[in-house]
Amino acid sequence: MSVDVLTFGLNHVSAPVSVRERVAFPIGVLRPALDGLRSAFGSSVKEAAILSTCNRTEVYCAAEPHVREQLPVWMADFNRLESGSLRPHLYQYQQNDAVRHAFRVASGLDSMVLGEPQILGQMKDAVRAADEAGALGTLLHQLFQRTFSVAKEVRSQTAIGAHSVSMAASAVRLAERVFGDLSQTSILFIGAGQMIELCATHFAALAPRQMVVANRTLERADLLASRFSAQTMRLSELPGRLADFDVIVSCTASSLPILGLGMVERVTRSRRHRPVVMVDLAVPRDIESEVGRLDDVYLYTVDDLGRMVQSGTDARRAAVVQAEAIIETRVQNFMHWLQNREIVPTIVEIHQAADRVREAELDKARRLLAKGESPDEVIEMLARGLTQKYMHGPLSALNHSQSGERERLIALLPRLLPTVDRRR
Repeated sequence: MSVDVLTFGLNHVSAPVSVRERVAFPIGVLRPALDGLRSAFGSSVKEAAILSTCNRTEVYCAAEPHVREQLPVWMADFNRLESGSLRPHLYQYQQNDAVRHAFRVASGLDSMVLGEPQILGQMKDAVRAADEAGALGTLLHQLFQRTFSVAKEVRSQTAIGAHSVSMAASAVRLAERVFGDLSQTSILFIGAGQMIELCATHFAALAPRQMVVANRTLERADLLASRFSAQTMRLSELPGRLADFDVIVSCTASSLPILGLGMVERVTRSRRHRPVVMVDLAVPRDIESEVGRLDDVYLYTVDDLGRMVQSGTDARRAAVVQAEAIIETRVQNFMHWLQNREIVPTIVEIHQAADRVREAELDKARRLLAKGESPDEVIEMLARGLTQKYMHGPLSALNHSQSGERERLIALLPRLLPTVDRRR
């Protein structure tokens, strides 16, 4: 049975963060998820990779076409959800549409922040995880290698990534709306990953009074903090020290909230109505949504920042047309490769059949030569025998064809039969 390229999932456009966080795949879950996916569908899913970020969860497959309708059910079951609750938010693509989607995602055209570069690294991490799980084969390997190449081409030949308005810069502006000058504020970063590093870079440029990095392991916190002359603390210290901070930015891989309603209520009482800005960039969320209802707490999620950064992208939208043109050309190139790959078994069979004919005629010629027959006559007979056998199939098909089919065969035969260069 034929194998299709399939993609399905949800993103910041199709689903709010309250839905996305329920189907997020932390790095430690990727391998069990890939194993579970292939186990659920057996040989029907040949290859698979899962891309899970704060803005999207997507599954890329090389699979038999009938699998397409059942993939959303698998995702819901794996995450212990009702499939009906996910379906309104899911999109599905196959073949050239799936390839086009992968190219657009890696190039930053499908991102919350148009042209943002982080998604390419996240996609490379997803491919590496799939490869380590033994879930990649020739088809998806080729797809992703071309995906990375297209993303590089788009970024080098267009202005899609120029003057990128990042989520980190938006977090700074939200804090400035509340506090104005941030030089007298104390900033807490929870986590030590790439997004926190970006945020710390933007906040550090404004020289706040204090910056602290909290993380489960102090080693990673120390490494990040050393770049910005910041201090560190353990996550276990949060309840006692949270009230010291004016701005809290959190982005961890925790599957459960780190800051609950009760903890933040105690913080607001301790701060005596001094405002606190809380920016939750994690999916699943690090801060319970109910916290946003508290007085003097300004809670922003990744979706809130996404809506904010949509402004300021007009200058780059002109580059989208050029980027889409590059992507469309590369999609056609990939589909041509895929179609050629599908006929490889047929080509192999043709070569094997030709080899069998050649060996049979050579064997006959060798026997005649061993009997002392004239070499010229043997060569003539060998050539005649090969010609007759190669011509038998096309001539038989032509003789037994009906009128419409015969016209198509007559049109094809000049392209299928060898021609002789008489200039030689």
